[in-house]
Amino acid sequence: MNYIFDAPERVMVGAHGEVGQRRFLLQVRQGRRFVVVKCEKQQLAALADWIAQVLDTMGRPGHLPDDLSLEAEFESDFEAGDITVAVDEDTDTIEVTIEARESEDSLELTLTKEWAGALAIAVTRLVEAGRLACPLCGGPLDPRGHDCPRTNGHRAPIA
Repeated sequence: MNYIFDAPERVMVGAHGEVGQRRFLLQVRQGRRFVVVKCEKQQLAALADWIAQVLDTMGRPGHLPDDLSLEAEFESDFEAGDITVAVDEDTDTIEVTIEARESEDSLELTLTKEWAGALAIAVTRLVEAGRLACPLCGGPLDPRGHDCPRTNGHRAPIA
């Protein structure tokens, strides 16, 4: 199924579950239509970075929406695979396409500068609220311990 949201009323991002076991979700609502996409944390972080860079060239957005919290629906319609992003200079919008990892489903999302900016901020906050990164390998530090591959077994795990 191809989900097309050309004027979303809400774009929401969040995580469901405990830190280290979270499911990252992107939800979009336009009228009665609603879609939930399961994403990887790295996919969302890369999307936020790209949006931030593009907004620097597009000019300052107006008032940003402030409520991007998830709705109570956590069952995903599909799992994100490839994500492509483009700028439509004629309409001053950002086009995001998310293709499903294991099906023909896709989400085509047209974001105003305001929604894009709010989404980038929300994703950044969400990612930063997770586990700290190991200073040696960049992998997540787990409260139960971390076997860092950069120590080659010569040091105790970083905790």
